[in-house]
Amino acid sequence: MNKKISLGLAICLIAIASAVTFILTSFYSLKSFNEKVVDVNEKAQKYNSLQLLDSYVRDHYYGDIDENELNDGILKGYIDGLDDPYSRYLSDDEYMDEPSEDQGKLIGLGLTLAKDESGYISIEEILPDSPVAESDVKVGDIITIVNGVDVITAGFDESVEAMRGTEGSDISLTIRREGIDKDYTFTRRSIEVETVSGEMRNDYIGYIKISGFKKNTPDQFVATLERLTSNGAKALIFDVRDNEGGQISALEDCLDPLLPEGVIATAEYKDGNSETIVYSDESEIDLPMVVLVNENTASSAELFAAALKDFGKASLVGVKTYGKGVMQATTEFEDGAVVLTVAKYKTAKSECYDGVGLTPDYQVENDQEGNDAQYNQAVETANMAIAG
Repeated sequence: MNKKISLGLAICLIAIASAVTFILTSFYSLKSFNEKVVDVNEKAQKYNSLQLLDSYVRDHYYGDIDENELNDGILKGYIDGLDDPYSRYLSDDEYMDEPSEDQGKLIGLGLTLAKDESGYISIEEILPDSPVAESDVKVGDIITIVNGVDVITAGFDESVEAMRGTEGSDISLTIRREGIDKDYTFTRRSIEVETVSGEMRNDYIGYIKISGFKKNTPDQFVATLERLTSNGAKALIFDVRDNEGGQISALEDCLDPLLPEGVIATAEYKDGNSETIVYSDESEIDLPMVVLVNENTASSAELFAAALKDFGKASLVGVKTYGKGVMQATTEFEDGAVVLTVAKYKTAKSECYDGVGLTPDYQVENDQEGNDAQYNQAVETANMAIAG
């Protein structure tokens, strides 16, 4: 039997439902509004504190204030407050230096320097095709004067900083060898950095050292890989010890010829969305592989090792890696740029290793006498894989 509801009762029920809906909507709207007001008030309080500090400093600071330096310092301090070792603010000048480094290029003289026991600057390495490489300067020579200023008088750090400069600018150096000083003038220029080197070891093992993943790394890597495989390499040893990482896009191009087709690595962002960051096509080298790692193997270098291990392509030899599994994005602003951690990443077959690192299949420490026990283990591991 159907029960009929009177028109008046129906109208009453609709009114009650509407009232309840209104009350609930108002409650949540008010809650959201209050949360936003609290957020606005907190932000206003922060800016007010900064304004008070600025007024106090300007009224009482005895020295001169460089507005540009002050502004950069404020912005750097904001990012430093995140307590994230990988996020940083770059001034306009610092940001201008970044692109050349990411491309695998340096602007300068092509020198690796160290502080000599005398207090002067010792030349530890001279890069090929650099301005200094074209002179008679040798490794072990000592830089005593930079642009007319004695290194000890100016200080080591200040002198090294003075050696930096823009492409095409000149610098004068006084360089000492066996007690005899000689004056030089060099012109700073762009120098392509070799990030990949390789050679045949024991006539059948291809050894490839990767020092970083820069824009020019894939071309160097593929050329080295093709040369060694065409020369008859029966196994490959990749050395990413002391490799602090670099560009994910460069890493992807290096992994592509080594891995099967499919998703290799993904990144997860703050909003929960995931993105494929490394994908491999169907071409794949089928050789035994070993990856050398150490405590300074970080970021995309760890992802290189993790991907080869997780897809069953390589064994890891060395000590536990650094443990950086987060990704940064660089955003340009009017007076500089921000490098900000925006995602965590992992291979398609494992968890993120950030803060944990990768544990090698063969854990080997190098001894104090300089013997490369890690490399020796890598060769032994490669030989076992070749033998089957």
